[in-house]
Amino acid sequence: MLEGNWTGTSTVPSHSLYPHQWSWDSAFISIGLRHLSPLRAQTELETLFDAQWGDGRIPHIVFNPSVPLDAYFPSPDFWRSSTAGRAAGAPRTVQTSGIVQPPVHALAAWLVHCADPGLSRARGFLTRVYPRLAAWHRYLLHRRDLGGGGLASVVHPWEQGMDNSPCWDAPLSRITPAPARSFRRADLDHGAAEDRPTDLDYGRYVRLATDYRDREYRDGLGGGSGVGAGEFAVEDPSFNALLIASEHALARIAQELGATGTARHARAERLTAALIDRLWDPAEGMFFCRDVRGGGLIRERSVSGLIPLLLPTLPRDIADAVVGTMCGPHFGLGNSTRLTPSYDLLGEAFDPHRYWRGPAWFNTSWLLERALRTHGEEDRAEALRRAVLDSAATSDFAEYVDPYSGEACGATGFSWTAALSLDLLHQGPGHDVSPAGIGTFSMSHKGGDRG
Repeated sequence: MLEGNWTGTSTVPSHSLYPHQWSWDSAFISIGLRHLSPLRAQTELETLFDAQWGDGRIPHIVFNPSVPLDAYFPSPDFWRSSTAGRAAGAPRTVQTSGIVQPPVHALAAWLVHCADPGLSRARGFLTRVYPRLAAWHRYLLHRRDLGGGGLASVVHPWEQGMDNSPCWDAPLSRITPAPARSFRRADLDHGAAEDRPTDLDYGRYVRLATDYRDREYRDGLGGGSGVGAGEFAVEDPSFNALLIASEHALARIAQELGATGTARHARAERLTAALIDRLWDPAEGMFFCRDVRGGGLIRERSVSGLIPLLLPTLPRDIADAVVGTMCGPHFGLGNSTRLTPSYDLLGEAFDPHRYWRGPAWFNTSWLLERALRTHGEEDRAEALRRAVLDSAATSDFAEYVDPYSGEACGATGFSWTAALSLDLLHQGPGHDVSPAGIGTFSMSHKGGDRG
């Protein structure tokens, strides 16, 4: 499947539904590719970084110019990156979107390096990607600290990656949707309407993206009175947990390059403290999103609120509480569900098939498998690893699945499902997978060929 989805320089998530390069998809894909071809895994990330903007942001889509404009919406002529993004340093040689996705890239780059350190050093892989990654983190930590508490905010649901989560319902309710006649949804050509976001939600997504583009992709809540002008700004636990994990990985990269990683490890610890201070709810035993514009926590239980378990220095009592929530009635892992659902089983908005409103996803399951091992939950992690591999195989490597039955939903032959299955097959139990120790388990896997 990864061979079939390879374009020569990167891997599409799915030829039918997602025919371009996606940011966090490529990061996860490279983690699997490193076992087959470390060179191809490095190329996957380098292609993405070549589209980085001058202000440091890594765009969530890099468009393939050979794909027809009507194959995907929003298309390059919607984003207008080379003109609307000129002030923010958008590249002139490639068309991209103007928003971002979760910062898992430094973690991926370190894992890719560790798959074949000799090849990586010979090619100068880390030497070239380190300044790119540092600029990316700098953008998030400075331009996107919209709440003033040290955490990065997302300014569009697409940035967080869990596009249609019920966590966005309250902040999105402030947004007047773009008229239905103003855009055409290409996603409904390839996916069942009952599995996809509603037209109302999609109209709000388009409005937010349009307003951000028309502000020339400037970050901030904005002082304008126009509807949607900076109205959406959310601190998300998963997005920030991945930023922290990548800070730990970036410290390891700095050490590999002969510098000290002390400052980055210290920054990761400060971010972990901010995450707990701003997003942790001890009464509920999980992390919640914070609505920066509206104020207060968004008390919707999403898989995003479990992802901080990935962090190695999470206090023991918090880690234990998150595991309890994961395996309790709201998510049911190991009891009522095969894989962790994307949303609260008992929530009013739960739907086992609709995009991010209940189905289980393979990338979040991969993260949680590593998170469980990080905190010594080996038996639960191994059970989840086996469930992921079984569900991937029986669903034809689906984009996402029903958390109860494992029934395939969305696209099949999905790249990150295939890639992360490869990684789980290679790793198995008993490895150090914490971000602080990440890479120690990979050093023995030199990969197959070099190309």
